[in-house]
Amino acid sequence: MNVAVQNFKGAEPLPYTPEIARATRDLYTKVAHVIPEIEWPVFAPYVDAINKLKKQRNAVILGHNYMTPEIFNCVSDFTGDSLQLAREAARTDAQVIVQAGVHFMAETSKILSPSKTVLIPDVKAGCSLAASITGADVRLLRQKYPGLPVVTYVNTSADVKAESDVCCTSSNAVAVVEEIAREFGVDTVIMVPDKYLAQNVAKQTKIKVITYDGACEVHERFTPQDIRDFRAANPGVVVLTHPECPPDVVAEADFSGSTSAMIGYVGNHHPQKVVLVTECSMSDNVAVEFPDVEFVRPCNLCPYMKRITLPKILHSLQTMTTEVLVDPAIATRAKAAVDRMLAVKIPVQKAA
Repeated sequence: MNVAVQNFKGAEPLPYTPEIARATRDLYTKVAHVIPEIEWPVFAPYVDAINKLKKQRNAVILGHNYMTPEIFNCVSDFTGDSLQLAREAARTDAQVIVQAGVHFMAETSKILSPSKTVLIPDVKAGCSLAASITGADVRLLRQKYPGLPVVTYVNTSADVKAESDVCCTSSNAVAVVEEIAREFGVDTVIMVPDKYLAQNVAKQTKIKVITYDGACEVHERFTPQDIRDFRAANPGVVVLTHPECPPDVVAEADFSGSTSAMIGYVGNHHPQKVVLVTECSMSDNVAVEFPDVEFVRPCNLCPYMKRITLPKILHSLQTMTTEVLVDPAIATRAKAAVDRMLAVKIPVQKAA
């Protein structure tokens, strides 16, 4: 069988040949549970070409949990959340990092690996949450609330991180808030930019949290009624939510945690049926690891994450574009905020 698939921006198509079928057979076996067999001839030529070219380029591909399964499972060298990916890339000997994620993640990779070439396959792969705030906005908040520390979610630009005292992740936000409050000797902190994450943190600590009006467009769309509908249509389903969801959505869940914590929960508990209330590609990726668990799949897609495709990754490696650069002065200050978070040895959230 020879199935032609379209390459990047009208280039010559990549054929699906018997040789490629043999070379990618084991990879397809891994993802057969979530990728229909009829779709594999579309993906396999790119998977094969990318995996060969990245070796030639001394490159690694960082696959975020929200990537589609053919990217996450078949070409990514490291998988996980954004900060985890950046730290893994910094430890490798590879000189080229391809960020299969969004732009702020590529910036974080560059901050932690300043001597390496960091590529983003689509410069328009942004983030509604990261776009909601700028470094100038943080400076205005400092003027309004002088003396209060600024805790910044890692889902932000380098410019915003540079204006912050410390960064946090969705899994360690409570501990970071309490630690920085102790360090500054205050009972109130500013937390940007995700208002829902900040509100959920405030419910778990005695520290007062001043919020900012940012949100992730994927998680903000979920409602308490959605959760009730999941339960009504799927008796016995276990509901896991991300803390970027509104507090009333989190309140309806059996467990709320970061993407890593959700994966940990499924691994520890092996529920018969589960719904991950987050970007929907994550369910496919976790299902590859736990094929015995039935996943009810919510269908809130991140349009920015979905800009990253196999053809674009291949094109990025072929042309070494588009390189992500961070002003060294900004990078130094942003890295200090990340390092401050890491230095306090805050435990990573674990599934209950």
